[in-house]
Amino acid sequence: MKLANHGGRAVLVFDRAIADVEEATGGRFGPEPMSVFDDWPAFLDAVAGVTRGTAPLVNADLRCPVPAPRQVFAIGLNYKSHAEESGMALPTVPATFTKFPASLAGPYDDVEIVGGAVDWEVELVAVLGRRADRVDEGDAWSYVAGLTVGQDISDRALQFAAGSQFSLGKSRRGYGPMGPWLVTVDEVANPDELGLGCSVDGETVQDARTSDLIFSVSRLIAELSAVLPLLPGDVIFTGTPAGIGATREPSRFLQPGQVLESWVEGIGTIRNCCV
Repeated sequence: MKLANHGGRAVLVFDRAIADVEEATGGRFGPEPMSVFDDWPAFLDAVAGVTRGTAPLVNADLRCPVPAPRQVFAIGLNYKSHAEESGMALPTVPATFTKFPASLAGPYDDVEIVGGAVDWEVELVAVLGRRADRVDEGDAWSYVAGLTVGQDISDRALQFAAGSQFSLGKSRRGYGPMGPWLVTVDEVANPDELGLGCSVDGETVQDARTSDLIFSVSRLIAELSAVLPLLPGDVIFTGTPAGIGATREPSRFLQPGQVLESWVEGIGTIRNCCV
């Protein structure tokens, strides 16, 4: 199942058509996109018989599929290749920070370039479907509502300006584009082995597979939920592979006028213009 935010309404996506969730469930869920996470198992049951769309899909109307999570977790140095390019030892616990929820954006929203050190970081994003508290790693995937494409866009100057407290530098307006929709795990052949990458003006700058993750999605859920409960609709940016701009010689950063495309195998592609 593909679940999207289309013009501010929760919809199911079928090729180039959409089915409005509120209409399809007789008002049980929707229209607000976050409403589906109030009781995710019941939502899955309610839409199980919906097999086709009733209106056209308009890409320009697609917005952030999870626009208002209560918690947004992000993981640093979670690909072996990225740790190596950064010259840092592999972490023994997830290097966790937050992107503030107000920084999240849609799959085709513009990215405002502030300063001269704005970097790209393509990421697989996992969204929780039910409360996860002290979850065993072997059970963790059952708590995931779905997966989407994300960009952990980073203002490197702000990120390192205050003792490496990452959150502000990761949370400028629009620095967390996600989409184009949420894909349920059953739609993905092997969620632990997905290709992902991004390009700047058509030049591929990141190209990797999630099998290079140091902490897998299930391990992250186990590690994080051992510390605090993860809530329905919470978002986990799972980390970025090698190829960021800051580690290049010389460093390379996003400029106004450039187009950033990001993709994850089996999920889709987002496209953000730098302004």
